[in-house]
Amino acid sequence: MAEKKRGANEPEPRPIIVKKIIVEGHGGHHGGAWKVAYADFVTAMMAFFLLMWLLGATTEKQRKALADYFTPTLVELKMNSAGSTGMFGGDSLMAKENYPTTGGQGNLAITIPRDATGTKDQGGKALRAADRQKFENIKKQLEERMSKKGLARLRKNVRFTETREGLRIDLIDEADFAMFRSGTDQLLPEAKALIAEVADALATMPNPLIVRGHTDGLPYASGRSMNNWMLSSARAESTRKALAETGIPNARFARIEGVADREPFVKTDAYDPRNRRMSVILGWTRGGNASADEDDAQDPETQAAIKERDDPQRVAREQAQKLDMGGTGLPSGAALINPTAAGTSSKPGKH
Repeated sequence: MAEKKRGANEPEPRPIIVKKIIVEGHGGHHGGAWKVAYADFVTAMMAFFLLMWLLGATTEKQRKALADYFTPTLVELKMNSAGSTGMFGGDSLMAKENYPTTGGQGNLAITIPRDATGTKDQGGKALRAADRQKFENIKKQLEERMSKKGLARLRKNVRFTETREGLRIDLIDEADFAMFRSGTDQLLPEAKALIAEVADALATMPNPLIVRGHTDGLPYASGRSMNNWMLSSARAESTRKALAETGIPNARFARIEGVADREPFVKTDAYDPRNRRMSVILGWTRGGNASADEDDAQDPETQAAIKERDDPQRVAREQAQKLDMGGTGLPSGAALINPTAAGTSSKPGKH
């Protein structure tokens, strides 16, 4: 294309200059420091949810083991409190520390537990478990002693039951065995021998004792000064005295009670001779009364098992089968109309 002809008065055309400006980058919206902070936040949240999962998926014993695993790394920080480093620094690493905490022996995350029980709640469970083990030993020991001393036939008159108060040992009357002379608080010789064996077995534990007397529902004749309340209390005191004479110190007795016929052993028959009994209760280590919190309560399965075990009809049916010498045992599913008749019966009058 031909260049346009410039007029005489027209100035020369100016050159066109193109300027390129390169802007330096700023690292994506003022730098990447926020990414580091966000990564720390996500890491912390992951650790938090992992901790929540561990708390929900582990048992108390497993959590204590995890806490104890990380505890030794902080031993040096606690030397001045827990002791064992200097002449006056303390007696042991496991000694009681003086941290201002309320969880028993401090926070498990930063404190060495005093013993294997850990916190206060775990200590209670461990003590209860230790008591149960000792109770089992006492039952075995008492059975062995009765066999050696010629009291094996009275084994059926001794019942062991775990209650909220402790281990209850029931010494039960029957038609062929009585603890006391009829209508009195005088122990019979065979009953004294049985109580002596019970005392020797209970002497192995320092736990408190409760002695509780029971009678049947047979009333006294009118005009007499004695009644079931007075009789059950007097028999409880006679039993306590017999235990004390065998070596049980007086300080171990927490309560002596007489409850008459208000807590029958056979609830369906107030006149059953087995309602006449003495209950010697070996209390839990923390005292005669067990705590009422939910952790110490028996689970429903245990309660159902105890109820089934102590069911009067089931016990009577078993007694009837044992006494059935002709081999005419009750058919399966049969219900007893009069459970007392299948077992033992008592003659009229107060025993």
